[in-house]
Amino acid sequence: MLGSGGGVELVAGVLGQQHDPRSAALGRTGKRASACRIASMDYGWMRQRLEEFRDVCQHYADSRQPGSPYDIGQLRQRMYGLEPTAKAILRALDPGLAEFESEDWAGEHAAIRAATRGLGMLADVDEVAVRLRPDAPALPADQFHAWVWDAARTFWDAGAYAVAVEQAAKSVTAHTQQKTACNLADDDLMAQAWSDDPPKPERPRLRLPGDRTSNTWRSRQRGARALAQGCYAGIRNLAAHEHEPAWPQQVALEYLACLSVLARWIDEAAVDRAT
Repeated sequence: MLGSGGGVELVAGVLGQQHDPRSAALGRTGKRASACRIASMDYGWMRQRLEEFRDVCQHYADSRQPGSPYDIGQLRQRMYGLEPTAKAILRALDPGLAEFESEDWAGEHAAIRAATRGLGMLADVDEVAVRLRPDAPALPADQFHAWVWDAARTFWDAGAYAVAVEQAAKSVTAHTQQKTACNLADDDLMAQAWSDDPPKPERPRLRLPGDRTSNTWRSRQRGARALAQGCYAGIRNLAAHEHEPAWPQQVALEYLACLSVLARWIDEAAVDRAT
């Protein structure tokens, strides 16, 4: 998934993988279903990069023919240099398109086919988005709390979704430790930070804003404590201790959303310290 850098924004959507007519219209490869929905992208830039990559791959393929005027070594290096960006674009359109390896035998031909398919998807993407848009909201990942998305983005772009979630949880932990000056971590940190008990030395408490005598405030406080414990027991621990969990993109996105809500509540909470 491409983030908002470089004029490109991808919204990882709340589309079902089996009932996504837009994905079908955009030419899914069938190798791996895309849970992405393109909301706003710099299509001109994407087309230019894919066309450049396809042309270099074609020149490289031609250079392997007898009597070719092209410098095969120079073209190979150029192709390898353009490949990461081309794959990022193709992965945003349909993850299956980015599964080629140009280093493989005749891999340049697979790269040309993938780039051609990507360009075909981009040719009609505006009309497809309008005509086949499902009646459902989209969730822009780059609008998640900065503690979460800044930590997850690099790994998300690489398709390492479980690692992205784990790094986001680590980031929330680090910022909570910094905010509270508490040396606990993860589950223990959240249990102590959101405890209903009065603060103790080295055990400060997080308290949401509002009237602390009201039922609404007490309800929110209980909810924050439950969410924090759930995020770490049910999400962070799985990402950290399960061997390479194969989370689909949609599942990982929902986990990041949970962590983002928690990060916002921690960020806006006051710190009560023992006097």
